[in-house]
Amino acid sequence: MAIHRTALGKQIDMAALAAKNEKTRAVGNMKVNARGDTIDGKGRIIEPITSKVSKQYERTVGNKSAMPTKKQQAPKKPEVKLDEDLQKLEQEFNDDDAIEIEIEKAKGKK
Repeated sequence: MAIHRTALGKQIDMAALAAKNEKTRAVGNMKVNARGDTIDGKGRIIEPITSKVSKQYERTVGNKSAMPTKKQQAPKKPEVKLDEDLQKLEQEFNDDDAIEIEIEKAKGKK
């Protein structure tokens, strides 16, 4: 964390402040300290935050539906020889052009 400046110009090191007070009871209706450990009425740690995080992680990762799955590759389509298809289309196009040229020649003779 960084050093912050108050409205009155004082500098506050937030990291040092958080580290100094991490065992202090947090304000609110949850029974935790500033770090997040569960504590009892006298401020003794009942359950540390690290065990809470590990339990939650196990619940999430242990759940098969939460696990990412590898996408199955779609079966490959058979390769189409584009050259042959293109040649067929070119031939049809050329045949159409030849017919149109003959029609134009016939019109020109009339």
